[in-house]
Amino acid sequence: MIARPQEAAAPGSLRPLLFTVYVPASAYGVGMGAAAPVMTLTALDLGASPAVAGLTVALVGLGQVLGDIPAGQVVSRLGERMSIVAACTAGVIGVLLCLFAPTVPILCAGLTIVGLSNAIWGLARMSYLSEVVPFERRARAMALFGGAMRLGFFLGPILGAAAITGFGARGGFIVQLIAIVLAGYLMARLPDPQSAPPGAVPQTPLSLVAIGRAHHTLLLTLGAGSLLMGAARASRDAVLPLWADHLGVSAATASLIYGLGAGLDVVCSYPAGHVMDRYGRRFIAVPSLIILALGYFAVPLTYSACTLGIAAVIMGIGNGIGNGVIMTIGADIAPAATRAEFLAAWRLTHDGGYFVGPLAVSGLAAVGPLAGAVLTIGAVSVLGAVAMGRYIPVYIPWPRPVERTTVKDAV
Repeated sequence: MIARPQEAAAPGSLRPLLFTVYVPASAYGVGMGAAAPVMTLTALDLGASPAVAGLTVALVGLGQVLGDIPAGQVVSRLGERMSIVAACTAGVIGVLLCLFAPTVPILCAGLTIVGLSNAIWGLARMSYLSEVVPFERRARAMALFGGAMRLGFFLGPILGAAAITGFGARGGFIVQLIAIVLAGYLMARLPDPQSAPPGAVPQTPLSLVAIGRAHHTLLLTLGAGSLLMGAARASRDAVLPLWADHLGVSAATASLIYGLGAGLDVVCSYPAGHVMDRYGRRFIAVPSLIILALGYFAVPLTYSACTLGIAAVIMGIGNGIGNGVIMTIGADIAPAATRAEFLAAWRLTHDGGYFVGPLAVSGLAAVGPLAGAVLTIGAVSVLGAVAMGRYIPVYIPWPRPVERTTVKDAV
């Protein structure tokens, strides 16, 4: 058991972060949610085959994985505020390419750039919250951030549908463009937290390889749990639509089933963060994955839209209570001297799983029964729960700097 360090600041209210972190996070999520349904439709309109059109969605995840590689050095060199500006600028360029793409390759390039933007944007916000929120409220802050993103993703398709009605199939990209600009403007107003004593000599940011070497044991053990959790969470997006189609459920009904689970994601976020702050990260991470596993194991037993909806509710609860747990654990274990660089490596484990999970479902379903693919992801969820239960540290293992900025000081 690792002794917990002394905290310099008493827990403060998260209200000062409402319009500079949480509202922008919801706006950014709205953009992602509005664009998600139109990626495949745009590719089809440009003449792509259904197989190629389906793969375009994975390009955002691929871009996010690739973006995790330099993200730590970018945030360490530029600071959180300028990194947000750079990420939003890249996001705008990517969305504009998608909006006006004349060919499928240009659309794919735009989607990949959007993924790169997501990686840097997410790391900068994660690093910022790690700096300014006291330990006693860290899980609630991270869970609320994740919940705000999911709220936006839940509302995004509704606004996107209205834009599609007025501007055609690419209307969702218009909503995403506006959302990225708004989120970037709101979040860029905060100054960078002061995490080093005045006059300290800036350290050269470490590469991802150097971080991997220095923390290889941690990344191969607890990081494996993070990767499995990412795969378990992301695979839901592939499993529910595929099984709905297998049952002959209409597209509209399948969308409602998915929306039901997505709504529970938002509802469960903040209470789960409160539980993590009170009882520890393991108390939420393990049940989250176990509940997800139960949902996956229940899917092959479903035979109607109603029974599939029950499985979707189970998955929504499991995914919802896990909101913010990966960010919270990352903030706990990140060394203060190389926080941004380490968090980039940590995010890469989860984003890697998030990218590989749906691809694994598709691959397994292509060579065998769909039920086998679903049950395999259920087993992956169980393995993730075992890894999290075994390797999550009881207390934060890294000492904080002498002078730290609190939420109150940062606003």
